[in-house]
Amino acid sequence: MKELRRALGIWAALAIVVGTVIGSGIFRVPQAMIQNVGTVPLVFLVWVVGGALSLAGALTYAELAAMLPGAGGEYVYLTEAYGPLWGFLYSWTQVSVAKSGSIATLATAFFEYTAHFIPVFENVWFHVGPVSIKYGQVFALVLILVLGMINYVGVRFGGGVQIAFTTLKVALIAAIILAGLLYAQPAATATAAPFVPQVSLFAGFIAALVAALWAYDGWNNVGMVASEIRNPQRNLPIALIAGTGGVIAIYMLANWAYFRVLAPGEVAAHKLVAAEMMQRIYGATGAGAVSIAAMISIFAALNGSILTGARVPYAAARDGLFFRSAASVHPDFRTPGVSILMLAGWSSILVLSGKYEELFDFVIFGSWILYAMATASVFVLRKKRPDLHRPYRTFGYPFVPILFLVGAAVLEISTLWTKPRESLAGIALILLGLPFYFYWSGRAAKSSGGPAEIPVPDTPGTI
Repeated sequence: MKELRRALGIWAALAIVVGTVIGSGIFRVPQAMIQNVGTVPLVFLVWVVGGALSLAGALTYAELAAMLPGAGGEYVYLTEAYGPLWGFLYSWTQVSVAKSGSIATLATAFFEYTAHFIPVFENVWFHVGPVSIKYGQVFALVLILVLGMINYVGVRFGGGVQIAFTTLKVALIAAIILAGLLYAQPAATATAAPFVPQVSLFAGFIAALVAALWAYDGWNNVGMVASEIRNPQRNLPIALIAGTGGVIAIYMLANWAYFRVLAPGEVAAHKLVAAEMMQRIYGATGAGAVSIAAMISIFAALNGSILTGARVPYAAARDGLFFRSAASVHPDFRTPGVSILMLAGWSSILVLSGKYEELFDFVIFGSWILYAMATASVFVLRKKRPDLHRPYRTFGYPFVPILFLVGAAVLEISTLWTKPRESLAGIALILLGLPFYFYWSGRAAKSSGGPAEIPVPDTPGTI
């Protein structure tokens, strides 16, 4: 059986971390944060806390990824620590809603920014029953399929696209930051009247933290392609830690620029805060430049999500817990081609349905339970599998993993309290995967079973 090829080097791994984390959140999230906490110092405190939690998760995952560098990321950690049921539930959640919904959301955000230049994208093209299909939705569907094909023809090609667009993205965001920091007429932020939130300080802080964690989400994706990373014992910890740290620095600098140019009330009044800042500095040209930067940022995040997300159903299929065809590796391209097409196809359907955001709300609660379990597996595996080679050990163990778990618990309790219906629906959505698990696990038990994934020796020609 053909195996995946280790063709991604350290720069591709870093580009996956940075490129999949920084999407549209940096351009939109500050409005929600100032609306919830009211003052600039509290906004920065939220970014610091969210960054600390994300870095704690990255430091913990670095041990897991270097120790278990197989395709699927959390699927591998959960399976090794708790058994195949938990690995399957993670893959079910990712394929059905979490990763596919994220891809649909990114593609839709891309067409919404594109509509700044092509207004017809916002027009309805045709109706399918009660569903109205916009020109932009069809454009988003085509974009997903094109990126799916790019990653189908080779992980090296997909990784090259990721490096190129992530580099361009960071350069454009850096230019926006410099424009704000060098602006000659900054707002009197220190003396400006704070925005007055409509919620309590605690509730507002938690809501703002949820928004920050959403903006930081994606640092874990590089572990999904661990079986295609060259020298994973070294490169995965570097990518996770350095990439997450770099994103934190970019977010803090961007917010410094925003609040240097705009007063808190102005940030609270504008959904696209980066565009409003550039509008203030350079007029319509500046706002248009932000749309281009946002499009490139989203494009890199979308490519990275397809590149990494397809490895989760592939890993489950290799264990007999998904459609058999999803376990196949293209004989020439050495990619999980069928798995890529499945994920891209389902994400495209969600784009046309227009219901992905509602489903995504449902799965946040359940997904964070699985993230917390994956983080806690570092404790489980140190006791259960002390024999495993650990080329990297979590810095600050056990306090760093505990910090992440405490943050996850606060997030879960808050979500359950504020959105009980969505939280319980999310659990139900995950549990819907149980019949499929029992079917596929029973079928796998009856068959002779396929070989376990074998690490492929390092090959020349890496990115």
